[in-house]
Amino acid sequence: AARPFWNASILAPRFLASAFCSGPAGMILMFQVIRKWTKFKIRDEAIFKIAELIAYAMFINLFLLGAEVFKEYYSDTAHLAPMKYLYQGLHGHTDLVSYIWTATLFNTTAFFLFLIPQTRENQVTLNIGCILIFVGVYIEKGMGLVIPGFVPDVLGGFYEYSPTGVEMLVSLGIWATGLLTFTMLLRIAIPIMNGDFHVSEDGIHPHIGDELFLVRTYEEVEEEDLLAQ
Repeated sequence: AARPFWNASILAPRFLASAFCSGPAGMILMFQVIRKWTKFKIRDEAIFKIAELIAYAMFINLFLLGAEVFKEYYSDTAHLAPMKYLYQGLHGHTDLVSYIWTATLFNTTAFFLFLIPQTRENQVTLNIGCILIFVGVYIEKGMGLVIPGFVPDVLGGFYEYSPTGVEMLVSLGIWATGLLTFTMLLRIAIPIMNGDFHVSEDGIHPHIGDELFLVRTYEEVEEEDLLAQ
């Protein structure tokens, strides 16, 4: 195949396994923000159960990654070149090595944090694990999946790549747009879930009172934290 790095049957299940890691990790972080700054209640047990499911998905992801690496290095054919370029560098080209090993370290560390109940049910280590997974999978499925498929090219040439400032700004813009859209949807969804989204006094327009929408002040949150301690 012209692109042996992508011509692997294990690629699809790996992609799904990693999605079941990064997606729920983002959910856990968002759930904590929602329950802290709104009246919507989310129990710790639900968050910890999601973290447990992430541990299972991350094990599958790491296992499939190990199986793919073993197969490529054991066969030691010409198709090993993209994998070797990614993890070791090839012919002096090593731009992606630091990226993929950072992603692997983040994912492995997060797996053990979520595997152990004591760290999985600790808010600090739980949040650290979620951030590590989110960043690790983002790197793995970006720099670690797209770029190596093109290197070396069909004629054996090497083209090193590093993201430019403009590309980073574009990525941040995409994330910002997604988060803005998500926030706007929450503005509607949470009052509906709480039963606070109702028709205003004129009987026509919808009404979401600020006191109903749950946006609590910083002082209220601080006072609640002090009482909890």
